[in-house]
Amino acid sequence: MSLNYSCSHAGNLVGNDVLSLSDGIPPWRKDELAWSFPLDLKTQQIFFEFCLISEKACNQVKWLLCNTSYELESSACNLNPKLLPVGPLLNISNCKSTGNFSSFLCEDTSCLSWLNEKPAASVVYVSFGSLAVFSQHQLDELALGLELSGRPFLWVVRSDLANGSHAEYPNGFVERVAGIGKIVEWAPQENVLSHPSIACFLSHCGWNSTLEGLSRGVPFLCWPYFADQFYNQKYICEKWKIGLRIDVNENGIKTRYEIKTKIEMLFSNDDLKANAVKLKEMVEESVDQEGSSFKNFGNFIDHLKE
Repeated sequence: MSLNYSCSHAGNLVGNDVLSLSDGIPPWRKDELAWSFPLDLKTQQIFFEFCLISEKACNQVKWLLCNTSYELESSACNLNPKLLPVGPLLNISNCKSTGNFSSFLCEDTSCLSWLNEKPAASVVYVSFGSLAVFSQHQLDELALGLELSGRPFLWVVRSDLANGSHAEYPNGFVERVAGIGKIVEWAPQENVLSHPSIACFLSHCGWNSTLEGLSRGVPFLCWPYFADQFYNQKYICEKWKIGLRIDVNENGIKTRYEIKTKIEMLFSNDDLKANAVKLKEMVEESVDQEGSSFKNFGNFIDHLKE
């Protein structure tokens, strides 16, 4: 299905509020489209035009190598014979290195020693990637929600997380959570997610973070920010059933009480963890020597040698 036939020139759905491609793929709502920016239609149009350019380019190539596995997204892969899933492209089997060559920020590895002191499956890991920014009010609600949960937490707070400015915390927050909370500016994420003390990942649901979490068997608390993250949330919560979404109130704020409630719900839901472990095992099999991704990549290399 071409985007031109489904959407207007500004990227709005034509004639429907839902876009469905296949029975096996969760349908998109209009606010879940990768280019959706309802409060900034100029930005939405720019993103939509970029997607149209990408679509045209995809029609001109022989293969589309994708950082996913067939087992994760079989229905999507079946829609286009050019798609060649070769992922997840992660260091699944060996996470002993404290370095991350994909990171442009200095990683605070002291958090790994801190995790060593925590019980198994007890820590909420919170990270929103390198682009998301929050209002100070939303940042306060997140901080207080983590505190109200009473659970140990490791929180990655970039220096520009509060609307591009240095983050401030609610009065007395840092002192009150000193015994259960660890705040760092950046973390070695793959090592953190592999640590046995991690219980769940409160994430923006970027694709790299999604793959890193599911490849370690970690359930999600979903807090998407923009682009494909909303649709990744849909896979996490509805398709794979390995996470919960954190909802906003009537003012568009994720409140401290909603955050606390969803943390409690996740810790009491054994099915989410069981599903996450099954997905981890499936992904590991896909990159083994007899797995689908391993074979796809090998076939691609063989064809290049011809």
